[in-house]
Amino acid sequence: MNLADMLSYSDIAELSAIAEAYGCECSSHSKNELIQSILSTVQRRDVLESRVGEVTGNDLRFLNSLLFESRSAYSLEELKARAIGGESSGASTGLVVAGNTGDTAASAVTKPLAAKGKERKKKTDAVKSPPGPDETARQSISRFKRNGWLFNGFSQHTRYLFQVPEDVKTRLGDALEKRFRHSLDFVSEPPAYRDEASLLAEDAGAFLKYVRDNDVPLTSDGVMYKRQLSLALERMSVSETIPSRGGWRFGYGRKFRDYPDRFSLLYDYVYSEGFVAELADRLELTEQGRNAADGFAKTDQTKLYRCWLRQYKAPVPNLTTLAQWIMRLTPEWTTVDSVCRILQPLARSYYYDTQRDVLENRVLRMLMHLGALRWGETDKGEAVVKLTSQGKSLISGIPPASSER
Repeated sequence: MNLADMLSYSDIAELSAIAEAYGCECSSHSKNELIQSILSTVQRRDVLESRVGEVTGNDLRFLNSLLFESRSAYSLEELKARAIGGESSGASTGLVVAGNTGDTAASAVTKPLAAKGKERKKKTDAVKSPPGPDETARQSISRFKRNGWLFNGFSQHTRYLFQVPEDVKTRLGDALEKRFRHSLDFVSEPPAYRDEASLLAEDAGAFLKYVRDNDVPLTSDGVMYKRQLSLALERMSVSETIPSRGGWRFGYGRKFRDYPDRFSLLYDYVYSEGFVAELADRLELTEQGRNAADGFAKTDQTKLYRCWLRQYKAPVPNLTTLAQWIMRLTPEWTTVDSVCRILQPLARSYYYDTQRDVLENRVLRMLMHLGALRWGETDKGEAVVKLTSQGKSLISGIPPASSER
């Protein structure tokens, strides 16, 4: 439903709160007047852009978690999880709780001392613990409700659910895009760039042929030996080195610890599709994998993209949102620095990966490997990216109108 529909189902108290938030001058006793005043104000582009420009921090991540969802309703618990920080909320919650525990312990120590004098007691009473994550999330939800961005359901089945008006969601996305684009650094086409197009899909077929034509033993951990892995990597279109055992590697797929980034995704894809089977001591093709290796089945680029989303969504919970923004911000050649600077507030670090590492190495570079981005370098040595038509199709889920890339 759109904003006008949701306003018509709201009561006077809710309408008055929204009207007050936007400074509407109208009678608080007339529902029709409240609705008309809210609509005329909220639908002004400058008003919405100004309100979106004020959103920062967790509220900005919360807003983005709602913009690109196809679902129409959320429970209170789901909204609170998103307002806290989605699947990454555990770490931040732990920090807040630890802080609260410290405050409580400190208060317990100072209570006997406070009894010795009124002045010290007043100081102790004046100290208030910061709001916990649950309260912070509720405050964010309340702000969104006052802005007219969230509404309770109106039917018996949706009364305890929350909805975002479809037209408001579209306008919020457009306003946020305008805000982001003001900070982008656009450049002319670089003298050289990489466009991997469908190379990852072709390399998946090359790897299946390698497994078909060779004996591929596995270690007790189910990993290819370095000799066989090196021979497989030589068949790939993009050169990669085997990761050293000294560094940390986990979280981004089943075999990310042992295989290089791009090949790790490729391997996880052929395994998840049932093309290969990891036996006790060797890797073998399944019947389906043999058909693919023999050329009877082609690797689906869309399935590769979805495999990437599945493998990376745990360490990067808002991966879909980041991909959507990259699609909207890079139709022209844009510097990687400016893209990362804009989207960094939406990203979260993951163990030793900083926010910048997550954006550049786990999102932008993997989108390049998937053929969704071209990656170039200017005469000054600046890294730049541009969306491909294949990338637009993969991220939006809309097939291209023609075969042109």
